[in-house]
This record gives sequence, structure tokens and C-alpha cells, in this order.
Amino acid sequence: MDPTVAACQIEVADLAPETNVATVVDRLAALPDRVDVAVFPEYALTGFVADDRSESVALDLGGPVFDRLRAHAGETDTALLVGCIEQRGDDYHNTLAYVTPDGDLTPYRKRHLWGSESAWLTPGEERVVVDTPAGRTGLLTCYDLNFVHESTALLDAGVDALFVPGAWPATHAANWRLLARARALDGVRWVVACGRTGRKDVPDARVSEYAGRSLVVRPDGVVAGELAYEPGTLVRTLDADVLESQRDIVGVSVGSE
Repeated sequence: MDPTVAACQIEVADLAPETNVATVVDRLAALPDRVDVAVFPEYALTGFVADDRSESVALDLGGPVFDRLRAHAGETDTALLVGCIEQRGDDYHNTLAYVTPDGDLTPYRKRHLWGSESAWLTPGEERVVVDTPAGRTGLLTCYDLNFVHESTALLDAGVDALFVPGAWPATHAANWRLLARARALDGVRWVVACGRTGRKDVPDARVSEYAGRSLVVRPDGVVAGELAYEPGTLVRTLDADVLESQRDIVGVSVGSE
């Protein structure tokens, strides 16, 4: 059966993990039964501000928040991809966690930090590919979309889909859409890009408006579905025949290395 994915576009409460966990859990509970994977925006559990307050809300991937999310993934039989500020020893990362219904957790630590992130966070070193209901799936975070060599490396790794949580500025929403389509075409694969919406308005931090604009892109670069600015859930089934036929047309062979 072809997999069904949900891009769960939400507002994130910066520096408020308990509020965000409740939002994620509520959204998971409201998903249709047919959803196999739920993708949430960048920093969905913690938000981020460029000062030491972010360190105070950093999470441990082995801690109680992720125990709770593992339980909900099991109860709903839905894998989820959710991000946070992670504390790992003396380092802090912008981390995605892919959580399966069986309780397995695979982290991806953002390799290309944007702007003020680089002053507070440590970039990840490893590219990550996980086996998901959508096939071999590469994980990217937001600004990673800009780097073509990451896309090429994931083509060599033989991925069938990219999952891309983001927190894209509203003023550059067109670039988010363009890059998601480009990365689908680069490797002839599905792209599920989930954007944060709403507004960051934290005392003594720069105010930011987020684009939302979550979208699912087919392997031929056609947008199969998208959201606007408001919170919502985009649900789409990823047709394996579409992937196979488009690769036949283009003549792309994945996993060459």
C-alpha cells in the first residue's frame, strides 16, 4: 500500500516545550487513521531564540519528552519527525528526531546553520537516511535546502523521499517553494516540506513572521498539495508508480555509490 504522509503546519511557542508538546500530541491524535508519517516544522518542540534562553529549554533525546512522543507514535501507529534544540554533552544542536511506532529514534543534526544559529549551536556532521513508509528517506532541515551538494549526496544514497522541516521567513516564501521543487527534481523523488507558521514575538528577541507554505512535491517537480499561512494539516499519499515512472522517463538511477 502506498504511504500517506501529513505535513503538520503549526505555530510554535518559543521557549515553551510543554505547550509545544501538547500541540504536537493534539495534532497527532487528530490525524486520519491512514497517515503513516507525520512531519512537523523545525524546532517544533522548543522554538529558538539567539541567546542562552534556548539552552535552558534544550531537550535530551533520551528524556521524558521523547518517551511521551514514542508512546504516542505507538498508540497512533504513526511515525513522526519532530525537531528541537538538543543538548548533547556540552554541545547544543538543531536536531530532528525520527520516531517510529516501535519506539526507535534516529536523530539528524542540522549541518548548515543559518544566521544567529551558528553563534549558539554546533552543526551536525553526518547526513542521515532512514527507512520510512515512504522508502529510503533523507532528512534535511530548512536552510539545508540551499545546498545542492547535499541533494547530490542523497541521490547517491538512493533516497526515494526527502522530509524537510523548516521555519522559513515569510518574506522569502517563494524561495522555500522553489527550493523544495528543485530538490525533488534533483533526485527525482518525493519531497515533504513542513513549514512553521505564525509569529515569533519574544521579549528582547527579533520579531519574525514565518511563511507556513507546507507542501508535498512529486518526483517530477509538480506540487501535489500545499498550505497557505494558517495552521493546518496537509495529507497526501505518495504513489510509488509515480516515482517509478518518472525515474524511467528521466533515466535516473539512484544509489550509484
